[in-house]
Amino acid sequence: MQIRIRSGGHDYEGLSYVSEVPFVVIDLINLREVQVDVEKRSAWVQGGATAGELLYKISQKSKTLGFPAGICPTVGVSGLISGGGYGFLMRKYGLSADNILDAHIIDVNGRVLDRESMGEDLFWAIRGGGGASFGVIIAWKVKLVHVPSTVTIFRVSRTLEHNATKLIQKWQLVANKLDEDLNIRVILERVNTSTQTRKLTIKATFESLFLGGVDGLIPLMEEEFPELGLVREDCTEMSWIESVIYHGGFTSDFTSDQPLEVLLNRTHSGVLFFKAKSDYVRDPIPDIGLEGLWPMFYEDEAKSAVLIFTPYGGIMDEISESEIPFPHRAGNIYQIQHLVFWKEEGDKVEKRHINWIRKLYIYMEPFVSKSPRGAYVNYRDLDIGVNNNNGYTSYKKASIWGVKYFKNNFKRLAKVKTKVDPLNFFRSEQSIPSLSRFDNITIRHNTLPCEEGMQLLEFPDALHVII
Repeated sequence: MQIRIRSGGHDYEGLSYVSEVPFVVIDLINLREVQVDVEKRSAWVQGGATAGELLYKISQKSKTLGFPAGICPTVGVSGLISGGGYGFLMRKYGLSADNILDAHIIDVNGRVLDRESMGEDLFWAIRGGGGASFGVIIAWKVKLVHVPSTVTIFRVSRTLEHNATKLIQKWQLVANKLDEDLNIRVILERVNTSTQTRKLTIKATFESLFLGGVDGLIPLMEEEFPELGLVREDCTEMSWIESVIYHGGFTSDFTSDQPLEVLLNRTHSGVLFFKAKSDYVRDPIPDIGLEGLWPMFYEDEAKSAVLIFTPYGGIMDEISESEIPFPHRAGNIYQIQHLVFWKEEGDKVEKRHINWIRKLYIYMEPFVSKSPRGAYVNYRDLDIGVNNNNGYTSYKKASIWGVKYFKNNFKRLAKVKTKVDPLNFFRSEQSIPSLSRFDNITIRHNTLPCEEGMQLLEFPDALHVII
């Protein structure tokens, strides 16, 4: 039976709790302890804790220490870290996976290993390579980073009628070059301009976190992005942990007095069905590319569609592609997350929405990274390729999806997998495959008679071997 490992249950394709073959879920929900060491600027967090639980516990110990976690506080830390981990601190401090000091993992033989006993190869692989391919990660030691006592946030929206296309163009030119203390992402969606006329348009929302006060932010914006027209009234100062609550979607009101304990919630209200994809942009999308995109938002299936542009630059440009398995570094201007949501149940409704986002994905192909077209493993997408579900997948077949997520790091991940889990015990539709010495050999199917004491091993799609 296959093993599925769940920390927060946020896998975009449900692979941590769904399978088409018999399986067992190892649910880490009760492994949620967090121990914060302010003096050493580190914390041990068990694998079943959520990002919100980790950040809450840090905030109880220090107002000026944080961790570069993702945007959504209900994500489990093991899934977040083992796939990378995007957030508003990434331009300053990198990904969640870039800030790991140690880990505890249970391997295929049932041994509990730390960084020293697992070795640097496996420690490298689980930080961004998808930890569930290698074992069950039960705890992480994370490096805490400095955050100021006061940060500033703003959320400014512009429609097509208010120069949104030109503003997005300018954002593409400056977003990755801004001071690393400033992160501005763009959220694209369709809206009604009037409840009476129901006229549709596209809204671009510029959402930001600045690691400092408003007096430092305004001059930066006036110099680098004056076209947005940001004014002091658009900005709100708060603590860093309060900005986590706001960006996490627990409140839409800058002035709402949400208790910090809301970060301990493991679930969000109003969860919808959705399908997601991801891309990386290395050259600005031209006006004609953006203008060709807008009509797709007016289609029925795009009623709740969203595109999120997350900027690069800062330290993300300085970390080597091979430092950890996550390879999407220098040369990228920003990442795109494509999302489409729907409320209604039923196969027909699901098919229409998934077909819509697949059409959008095809449209975007000329404007995004190539050879390979990159993808982010934490925005898992089974459309880009899957393993065989019978236990054996060749490296060549797995590379169809693997190089999109990991580029040249995929081969090293497969070598680590072969070393620590040669029989591919930990597997799923997109798990790292074990290398076989027969991967590059094509042999006709042939079954030989077994002599007494010998065992027949079957390798589907490859060959039969007697040992």
